[in-house]
Amino acid sequence: MRKDNAICFCGSIVICLALTSLANSQQPKAAPPAPVPAQITAAKRVFVSNAGGVSFGTVFEEVVFNGGPDRPYNQFYDAMKSWGRHELVTTPADADMILKVRWALSDTGLKLPVLGQLDVEITDPKTNATLWTLDEYVRGAILLGNRDKNFDRAMATIVDRMKKLVEPPGAVSDASAK
Repeated sequence: MRKDNAICFCGSIVICLALTSLANSQQPKAAPPAPVPAQITAAKRVFVSNAGGVSFGTVFEEVVFNGGPDRPYNQFYDAMKSWGRHELVTTPADADMILKVRWALSDTGLKLPVLGQLDVEITDPKTNATLWTLDEYVRGAILLGNRDKNFDRAMATIVDRMKKLVEPPGAVSDASAK
């Protein structure tokens, strides 16, 4: 009887190894990162556009955030100016790239309390083609000060993602070389 058990055990091990090998060979390989459009990495002059969205004013008769409806635009513009990587121009015709800043209320269906979403759409001014979109959810909070902090965190994440997109790891920007 022991010999039969040993044969069954060895057979089970062989089957498990074969199934593991088969499962590993069928897992999809991660695709290499696709290239970032050249317009994004080469852009020197940028136009920041206020693409609007839902007003920050009042929702359910309560102030949602401080800063009014132009807060996303003003805060993003200031962050881009502080970064110093691009020359900010006042007309789209003078730009190599357009950054459209938008705010939207959102219902994600997630259990997290989300108030809305910040979006930055990067477009080519010559073709009006969307080159890239960055978006980040803004977590909700009961207190106005905490909602403002959550908005600031989401904006910081968008700006950080913009920097990583424009300046891949290992790249040295003109602004940081000065």
